[in-house]
Amino acid sequence: MSGHSHYSTIKRQKESNDAKKGRVFSKMAREIAIAVKAGGSDPDSNYKLRIIIDKARSYNMPKSNIDRAISSGIGGEVLEEITYEGFGPGGIGIIVKVATDNKNRTAQGMKNIFERVGGSLAGPGAVSFNFENKGFILVEKNVNSEEQILKLIDLGIEDIEEITDGIEVYVSPDKLSETRKKIEELRFTIKETELFMKPITYQRLEGNDVIKAIDFLDLLDDQDDVQSVYSNLDIPSEQ
Repeated sequence: MSGHSHYSTIKRQKESNDAKKGRVFSKMAREIAIAVKAGGSDPDSNYKLRIIIDKARSYNMPKSNIDRAISSGIGGEVLEEITYEGFGPGGIGIIVKVATDNKNRTAQGMKNIFERVGGSLAGPGAVSFNFENKGFILVEKNVNSEEQILKLIDLGIEDIEEITDGIEVYVSPDKLSETRKKIEELRFTIKETELFMKPITYQRLEGNDVIKAIDFLDLLDDQDDVQSVYSNLDIPSEQ
């Protein structure tokens, strides 16, 4: 991927910094608890739980925290998953996934945040039609990244992008664990694995619009109830 950067790359850098401060652990714990409630506490039979635990481990989340989150999912607080769609600065499309015990409070909070920047919430499908559910793997680049990409293609992976901090691999969500195992067998280092919403088309912003958009997306991501933020923001590399 040359000449531009997507919000997903910027978000990874933010999450890495948050993880160092332990700020990301509470969100990981909620994701684990929700996955347990939806599909059970056994990672071998609950692929979503397995993927989230792998992500938590990549951020060095302590095993004791993971175990507590699993226990919370078995008999803890009742959390409701809600997805919001809307438009932010420069018309970028945004999907926000939350986990809340008070949907009225969260809905009002989302409305206030969007309106504060001149954005707007939208109905179901208004933004999500432009996103695909994908399994995402970030592979660490070796000296010869072109050879790595060819080997990944040989595995049957077609959706691959080389970026600054690695090689992005996208597969169907149900193939994520299987693909991860195949990549590990190639002795490639996997930096991150997660379920992801990938934009089909992107909205390019420049100048001050980029700063406004990133500040807004970071504000959303910092809300206690927010689990994930996805956007089709595209930024020129010179930014």
